Amino acid sequence: MKRILAAALVAVGLIAGGWFVGHGFEAGRLHRAVTVKGLAERDVKADLALWPIRFVEAGNDLKAVQTAIQRDDASVDAFLKKHGLPADAIDFRQLEVTDRAAQAYGTGNYPNRFIITRTVMVRTPDVDTVAKASQATGELVDAGVVLSDQNGSSAPSYLFNGLNQLKPAMIAEATRNARAAAEQFAHDSGSHLGGIVQANQGVFQILPRDKAPMLQEERQVQKTVRVVATLRYALRD
Repeated sequence: MKRILAAALVAVGLIAGGWFVGHGFEAGRLHRAVTVKGLAERDVKADLALWPIRFVEAGNDLKAVQTAIQRDDASVDAFLKKHGLPADAIDFRQLEVTDRAAQAYGTGNYPNRFIITRTVMVRTPDVDTVAKASQATGELVDAGVVLSDQNGSSAPSYLFNGLNQLKPAMIAEATRNARAAAEQFAHDSGSHLGGIVQANQGVFQILPRDKAPMLQEERQVQKTVRVVATLRYALRD
């Protein structure tokens, strides 16, 4: 009797195991999928220029240094107007005065006690005018203006603010490109493309149009906007 019961239990186990294995393969076939990427790119032009012009004067007579920085200020104004940048393009003027004799850790051994630094910020959507003017800063040097450029901080930066207007069309294009790749894969594998199982829009990137080494995106007027969408499609027999 025990042998019969044991044999019956083994048979039930084999039947159940076969059912689960069969349905496991079937479920696996139903959940076959392919993951693809779709790329969309747009060439764009910067729509805002920020240009900090930083210059400095130094000396031992504070009044004389102030007079010199005011003269430089007037020279910068004249330069900007000459190159088509009006007064309303100047966003702010920052003045920094350093008295080296007042510094706690000063040694007293310095050629100039007072250092005055002025920063004039040009802010305008006229990026072409800024790009042209920034190539002519030698005129300021010729006028006696001592430009102070700390690690390229006085170079213009060109920004693109129209990303939100591009997003819908670029996402649609990236999705179409991803689907086309998935359809090709399904065709090549003898399958049919099902619906989207998972989707990842990806991050929008603003890149320099010219991708040479050491070229920074914010220093270029012309840029490339890129997004890569990642989609997972079901495959059917």
